[in-house]
Amino acid sequence: MEVEAKQDHKNRATAKGEARCPGAPSTQDIIAADKVGAPGWVRSEAYQFLGDADIPTDRYIDPEYARREIQTLWRHTWQFACREEHIPEVGDYYVYDLGPYSFIVTRVGADDIRAYYNACLHRGTKLRASGTAGNACEFKCSFHGWSWNVDGSHKGATCHWDFPHVDPARFTLPQARVERLGGFVFINMDPQAPTLAEYLGAEAKAHIDAWKLENRYTYLHVSKRLPCNWKLAIEAFMEAYHVIETHPQVAVSNGDANSQYDVYGEHVNRFISPLGVLSPHLYGKHTEEDILKQFTLGDSGALGGSQRTLKDGGTARQVMADMFRGMFEQATNTDLSGVSDSELLDCFSYTVFPNTFLFPGISLPMVYRFRPDPRDHRKCLYEVMFLRPVPLDGQRPQPAEPIHLRDEQSFSEAEGMDPGFGNILDQDTDNLVLQQEGIEASAKRTLTLGNYQEIRVRHFEQAVDKYVGEG
Repeated sequence: MEVEAKQDHKNRATAKGEARCPGAPSTQDIIAADKVGAPGWVRSEAYQFLGDADIPTDRYIDPEYARREIQTLWRHTWQFACREEHIPEVGDYYVYDLGPYSFIVTRVGADDIRAYYNACLHRGTKLRASGTAGNACEFKCSFHGWSWNVDGSHKGATCHWDFPHVDPARFTLPQARVERLGGFVFINMDPQAPTLAEYLGAEAKAHIDAWKLENRYTYLHVSKRLPCNWKLAIEAFMEAYHVIETHPQVAVSNGDANSQYDVYGEHVNRFISPLGVLSPHLYGKHTEEDILKQFTLGDSGALGGSQRTLKDGGTARQVMADMFRGMFEQATNTDLSGVSDSELLDCFSYTVFPNTFLFPGISLPMVYRFRPDPRDHRKCLYEVMFLRPVPLDGQRPQPAEPIHLRDEQSFSEAEGMDPGFGNILDQDTDNLVLQQEGIEASAKRTLTLGNYQEIRVRHFEQAVDKYVGEG
């Protein structure tokens, strides 16, 4: 009996690279056939079996669990607060909120960015309103007029004679830690936390460094509140397993079940989902012409009304790669000659725990950010940002102003959003209220995950357990 149990575990604990859709090429097989080869970070694999235990659902529905998260998870992890392009000049600031916490992220010098706790040290009033940005020579409280310099030092107090017990030299604004990577500004409230490089791990950081995301700008920024716990929202975007049922209109050109899943240390994971190929669910039902006709991407606005033509013996994937290279170069005034076909086409999704997704591709050049609603653990804030390469002339466009959608609005209503991609986001998020309500109604108090296609969800929840505990 013991031998049978060991053999059963061996069958389930598949080795790296072996867990694949039967009868279908792997992501690496597909990429290997491309005309312009991919770099090492694309060609690597890092899957590992992390067990098959169910995930308890209290973490999605228990308000006490949500309160513990604020203290044990959010206070001790690195979070993307803004892009450097949001604060290019000394005195520029950007307010970043997380749960009950608020920070003024400001540039103090060319290489000096700080994050001040956004509260007056007199009676606690926010020094800058949530959701604001701008330039300041001081941070002054609107209530009683106490003020601080941009470097955080105390500048003045109304009727200072009434506060002989306040030492201005000791009344500086408290700070969170700040680190920068790829044009992103990360903050951490824990003075004892590892550095950002240690937190990410050497391999994941090497991938991020290779993308040169500091050479991109925010072309579109859309936010919307979602009717679910923040972790459910994140997990909805961690796998391509849902594509065939949730997004049937894109399955014709999306190798969903071919996708590759990888984990890096405790805080980073990814998938590579090959595009321009037929879903294994649909083998034998569509032609290369069908694939070419149905191809949809996130930043298709850059392509305009381009014509798609398939030559004899050609593949839809190669036609799209060749077309993307020329069309994106012309539309964005950038040089993509050194970019592989895979980087032009495929969906690369990296999650930096706890709440940031980085998509470093060209056709899907996105960032997702998720934050809990501070007033309702059954809701969260979701943001999607498109990053385009900075033009060859070096003139960096201003980052897009955020578009805040109402709860009932479609993503396709956001100005600049491709309607087809907006519809995909609607399909993703429409599932979430049903999942939140279903978990609360269920007699089964756990979630059951696949060993391969949902490995990112398991990896993410194991990181949650590390910080919060299993409750």
